[in-house]
Amino acid sequence: MKLTLQSLSLLITVLLLISCGTRARSDDASTKSQPSVAEAPVQKDLPVKQDQVEFTRNVDPSTVEPERMPEPTPSSIDTEKPKINPRVKPTAVSAPAVTASAPSTPVRPAAEPVTSSPVVNAPVAASPTSPAPAAAPASAEASSDEPATMEVEEALEIPPASPSHQPWNTLLQRYVDDAGNVDYAGFKSSESELDAYLATLQETAPKGTWGRRASLAYWINAYNAFTIKRILRDYPVASITDLDGGDPWKVKWIEIEGETYSLNNIEHDIIRPRFKDARIHFAVNCAAKSCPPLPNKAFMAANVESLLTERTRAFVRNPAYNTIGDEVAVSKIFDWYGEDFGDLRTYLNKYLPTPIPADVEIGFRDYDWALNKQ
Repeated sequence: MKLTLQSLSLLITVLLLISCGTRARSDDASTKSQPSVAEAPVQKDLPVKQDQVEFTRNVDPSTVEPERMPEPTPSSIDTEKPKINPRVKPTAVSAPAVTASAPSTPVRPAAEPVTSSPVVNAPVAASPTSPAPAAAPASAEASSDEPATMEVEEALEIPPASPSHQPWNTLLQRYVDDAGNVDYAGFKSSESELDAYLATLQETAPKGTWGRRASLAYWINAYNAFTIKRILRDYPVASITDLDGGDPWKVKWIEIEGETYSLNNIEHDIIRPRFKDARIHFAVNCAAKSCPPLPNKAFMAANVESLLTERTRAFVRNPAYNTIGDEVAVSKIFDWYGEDFGDLRTYLNKYLPTPIPADVEIGFRDYDWALNKQ
């Protein structure tokens, strides 16, 4: 019985070993029957259709060599010059246009001498090789910055420039101090220079093309310069009221372009009604001590506005002409020409650092007609 169990055990072991070996051989045979991927034959240089190339490129670009453009040959290179785009409008070069209408202020600075040279006043001529284009209706392609062309007859209509006030400016700086006192003896020594300046004023009166500022500067300077001339005719004199029976302002003796004016005509018939600016009362000078000081600079188109304000403010605040404090007494000018100033308190307060209270009465000072000499 013992022998039989051992024999049975051995038999079972042998059977198991035989069974495992048989399965292993079967698996090996199965494996050898299928070829490996590495050992699979590769076909080379097979023709590929165009649609296959496109499909492959879209799937994996690295699998297809990039297409190469053929090298350019001399015949394929364009040697012609670049062509101009017909839609781009070439810019025409033309002579600068001359403005036909006068500006509100003269183009020439007032301090610059006036010249009547035909070269300066002639219209700009176009170059023979680059004629100026004829005037044409504006198109959508035309630039708004392009200068407008004009006819020859329009170019010839150049407005006259106002006379230069620089000679008068030079005389004022030479013979008038900062306080407005005048060296009449010095003016007398340079009377020929004054006469030359007055001659330019007499030859050219303001035109409508001058504009407001140039015209106003002209008439203020004319009033002041002719007043100095009137004093020099009878100098030495103690007061302007010693001349012409006490009223030199009404005598007509100033010739301007064939018209004869008095000082009153210039101030009351031209400056006041035409320009309607109360500040002019502190610009025109009547050669008296109580008159607003004569500025030692000429009025010009470029400075007339600022100088009028400056002179008005300086006069209103000057204690030599106006007393403003607990009691207020101002120049008689504010009384004589009250209609020009409107509400006097309101007018004065525009130029005062401390306004005059509403309950303070405004009086007027006596006027000193002594000559405003140094």
